[in-house]
Amino acid sequence: MDLKTILIQIENPKLLSLGHFGLEGESQRITNQGALAATLHPKSFGSRTFHPYIQTDFSETQLELITPVQESLAEALRYLTAIHSVTRQNLATSELLWPCSMPPHLPDTEADIQIAQLATAADVDYRQQLAKKYGRRKQMMSGIHFNFGLDESLLSALFQQQKEYQDVTDFNNAVYCKLARNYLRHRWLISYLFGASPVAPNNFFTTETSSLPVRTIRGSSLGYRNFAEVNVSYTDFASYQKSLKQLVTAGHLAEAKEYYGAVRLRTRHKQPDAISYLEFRNLDLDPFAPAGVSLATLQFMHLFYLLMLYLPDCTSQEALALGDSQNETVALEHPATRTALMAAGEELFQSLQAMLTVLNLAAFAPLVDKFYQRLLKPQKTPAAKLLRLIEKHGYQGAGLQLAHEQQAHFDKTFYNLAGFEHLELSTQILLADAIKRGITVEVVDESDQLVKLTWQGQVEYVKNANMTSKDSYIVPLLMVNKVVTKNILAEHGFLVPKSREYRQLAHALADYEFFAQRPFVIKPKSTNYGLGITIFPESSSYESFQQALTLAFKEDSHVLVEEYLPGTEYRFLVINNQVAAVLLRIPAHVTGNGIDTIAQLVAQKNSNVLRGTHHRAPLEKIKLGKIERLVLAEAGMTLETVPQKGAKVWLRENSNISTGGDSLDVTDEMPVSYKKIAIAAVTALGAKVCGIDLIIPDLAADSLDYGILEANFNPAMFMHVFPESGTGRRVTENILDLLFPDSR
Repeated sequence: MDLKTILIQIENPKLLSLGHFGLEGESQRITNQGALAATLHPKSFGSRTFHPYIQTDFSETQLELITPVQESLAEALRYLTAIHSVTRQNLATSELLWPCSMPPHLPDTEADIQIAQLATAADVDYRQQLAKKYGRRKQMMSGIHFNFGLDESLLSALFQQQKEYQDVTDFNNAVYCKLARNYLRHRWLISYLFGASPVAPNNFFTTETSSLPVRTIRGSSLGYRNFAEVNVSYTDFASYQKSLKQLVTAGHLAEAKEYYGAVRLRTRHKQPDAISYLEFRNLDLDPFAPAGVSLATLQFMHLFYLLMLYLPDCTSQEALALGDSQNETVALEHPATRTALMAAGEELFQSLQAMLTVLNLAAFAPLVDKFYQRLLKPQKTPAAKLLRLIEKHGYQGAGLQLAHEQQAHFDKTFYNLAGFEHLELSTQILLADAIKRGITVEVVDESDQLVKLTWQGQVEYVKNANMTSKDSYIVPLLMVNKVVTKNILAEHGFLVPKSREYRQLAHALADYEFFAQRPFVIKPKSTNYGLGITIFPESSSYESFQQALTLAFKEDSHVLVEEYLPGTEYRFLVINNQVAAVLLRIPAHVTGNGIDTIAQLVAQKNSNVLRGTHHRAPLEKIKLGKIERLVLAEAGMTLETVPQKGAKVWLRENSNISTGGDSLDVTDEMPVSYKKIAIAAVTALGAKVCGIDLIIPDLAADSLDYGILEANFNPAMFMHVFPESGTGRRVTENILDLLFPDSR
């Protein structure tokens, strides 16, 4: 089938960049010393039988990480990176993931390689058959499976341009079969560019292998392949299915899934007669990519698939046999040498570059040139790079070094969900916990922090990791209005501060004398994250009063001047009628060293890796804005003041983490009596999830002396999970328990 002419006629070149992409990455769990882990599949991941993201492959130590199907390569890699992040965070502290396709040093006795302890006897029996047939060692190789489906709009446009097929399903299958055939014919180039398994552990082969090192053991006859009698036809889809059935009937394959070809034709349950996507299986793990594969590799693979459609069809068995032979040649070449197929490689790249021009894909030319340089300089291939490291440290030492480097990459910002760092930290944590449990996650609107969670058919939408369907619509509307919140609480007998409400700056300024000689707080009527709040714990000058009001009116058209309650402020997080965590928040401050200015001390404190901006880190960087300068001015200081050694300098009176405050978990120290007050207050507001702030003068006092400052319908989760000191509370787990009580 000539698709080149039809592809050229595609009016919208963007269709060629679209597709459906899914990734499956295998990795062995190892100890910090590089041995196979002796532990079972981590229980924290829930049931691997049903887990959509984290499963085991052949052995108990071999994890298989699976992404949902995505509409872009970047999104597919993003999910794989996130699943890696969750997996690594929840492994035992003594465990790592082995970064290479060939396994680490294996037990000398093959029977000591533990087959995965799956839930169903059929699954265990299937693996035992594989172990008996191929040997357990060969089953321990790992790689990347790249699932690729053409975009429906592209297939439709191609179908409308051609005249050979009347039935759209027949055309669809013909397109995929052509892609598969041409890929098998030319896949040797993929083995050359991305092969990364040059050697094996000393006890991997039962007989001495003199050909090592090579480009890719896994991609050669030395790797994991079916026996010679397993020949599958790619002439058309019917022939492919028929040949698989015959192989199973003859006993050459236990099941169709035992076929380990470089490419498999895949269908979906609802359309068993239509190829839905192709599964490409010959990519080695890239030991230099944290998630086992890079975006550049995936992008090149996608272009290579398009090239397979663009090139003339390889329909003969002789052509496919030549493809097998050439792949074997390239796979078994020394990684540091130029391939014997250099001329054929240059020809493929010339065709690829010509295709980019003809199909208006010139934007990918730099990417193609990058890999063309890899063709010319084999020392740039991952196999050659890995071999140099092995020659320096040995196979086991090189793999262990890379394993530690990859783990360090994910540990660098341990609090983030890698791949989703642009979300607010609370949402990242919720997604990480959902992925760990096997709850399907989807980011519906990234800017709005709105996610969709699905568990056994139940769908829940969550905003900001805390706003759920369990709270009625009226609850946040009540709590966003601080006057209404206080009125409701007061009606139920709770102690709240008195306040006056102003709609105009002039009216508030006219009442200055009423507040001048007493402590008070100025805050917007509707606010969050401590924005626009100024606290005067003693008294205030008229100028400071005016500045604070001006800042508050910038945040809201209604401003409260509220009674100041002395004591220590605590944030109680109440979820589903239980106190999930209690936090002591300490206002933004620095401690003098007798040398540096306040501005310099703030810069030093802000350099902490735990501090970031826009709620993407456990603590916020301290800002030096008008409110901070105002607080300093009230204390007779400026940013250039050099505080004495050990002197605390307060930059804020309000204790919000979002304005640079510190956090201390005090859940276990908080008396039950105050926890009951917090629960009762949240119940009075009708909320299931609520952050409620209590001011308590003396925790040790017998009498319950307190005041409720405010209730927050959008309480930050992250500050309880990653407090600056004290025990972290995984309160996002409480949210998941509320939504999906059976998922734990």
